[in-house]
Amino acid sequence: MKPKLLVLASTFPGTPGDGTPAFVLDLALQQARAFDVTVLTPMVPGAAKSETLYSKDGTMQIQVQRFRYWFRATEDLAAGAILDNLKARKSRFLQVPFLLHGLYWGTRKFVSQQQPAAIHAHWVIPQGILATLAAPQVPLLVTTHGGDIYALNHPILLRLKRFVFARAAAITTVNSQMKAQLVAWGQPENKISLLPMGVDTQSVGAIADLASKVPGQLLVVGRLVEKKGIEYLFDAMRLLQGKGRFLPDGSFGTLQVIGDGPIRAELQKRATGLPVKFLGQRGRDEVMQAIAHSEVMVIPSVTAANGDQEGLPVTLLEGGAGKICVVASALPGIDEVIETGVSGILVPQRDAQALADSLERVMQDAGLRKRLAEGIARSVERFDITTIGEGYNKVLLDLISSTTQRRNA
Repeated sequence: MKPKLLVLASTFPGTPGDGTPAFVLDLALQQARAFDVTVLTPMVPGAAKSETLYSKDGTMQIQVQRFRYWFRATEDLAAGAILDNLKARKSRFLQVPFLLHGLYWGTRKFVSQQQPAAIHAHWVIPQGILATLAAPQVPLLVTTHGGDIYALNHPILLRLKRFVFARAAAITTVNSQMKAQLVAWGQPENKISLLPMGVDTQSVGAIADLASKVPGQLLVVGRLVEKKGIEYLFDAMRLLQGKGRFLPDGSFGTLQVIGDGPIRAELQKRATGLPVKFLGQRGRDEVMQAIAHSEVMVIPSVTAANGDQEGLPVTLLEGGAGKICVVASALPGIDEVIETGVSGILVPQRDAQALADSLERVMQDAGLRKRLAEGIARSVERFDITTIGEGYNKVLLDLISSTTQRRNA
């Protein structure tokens, strides 16, 4: 019989193809190779309160339990990114204490009834904090994704994060800079594993192999929020437009923007006169098709005013697996995947001129696009979901074993 694992997360698909990032789901299905997995996550509109989800081949399954915490008609705090939802509508702050209450008691109830061998909390705030308080006796793995390291560093929140990290049995993080910050906060280096999220490189690559590129098509995928830096891409396009590129008729190419978020209206206004199509939130299959048919993926990410920035965008890994040429900001995590001239092109963040120059270079050189696309496909092979899943399962099995040995000593 497999040991039981409780996975806590606040970003999780509510229904198939709803556009919510599925990296927690993908990893949980890999964890099912070694564990009996249950995911506890907040309710979102249209989702089932409990369900069983299966891998594509039907060999792995997980249980999903969603807890209610608010009135059904407006229970939307966790539909997408919680921080972005709070910024978009301040009244959602009323839902926060009830969501925290639901997660705390849901965790306590599951631990009492099912006695899991370990808990895996995605994000230190709030999942890591509440797991520590609700089940201090259960070995805890905390995974940090970016915003929970780079942002939320008010002195009180920082003390809470250090409290959780100190009591966690193990920590995983997605890039080297974040690991270094954890060490600077006093965590032993051997307690921290560098394990980003993973992608199904073979499936994504197979889609790309069957597709034909749309001449000149560019692609951006992600939440429409400050840290994505999309306005700097528009500035770069205007610079190229001034040189006779990116004309309104799309003669140099069209930018497809997939995603939604609180600054969509602002971005649409800034894109006036540019060949930009806002496609809104799209399901995974549509995103993979967009990657396969586009010639260049652009990731113009920046460090937001509150310090938030990317950890290691899953979109970048999906683009790499989909064999697309990538032009991206030179940020930690991204620069661990892309080497300029080999597996993409890195540009300084917020530098519209450098971004324009790089886009012009790759759009005018089909041979370069092909070489960079092949290079990033090789670079992301190490992020295949099976390999990443094995890494997480090893961390969890090791922490369970070491905890058992300590208790029996």
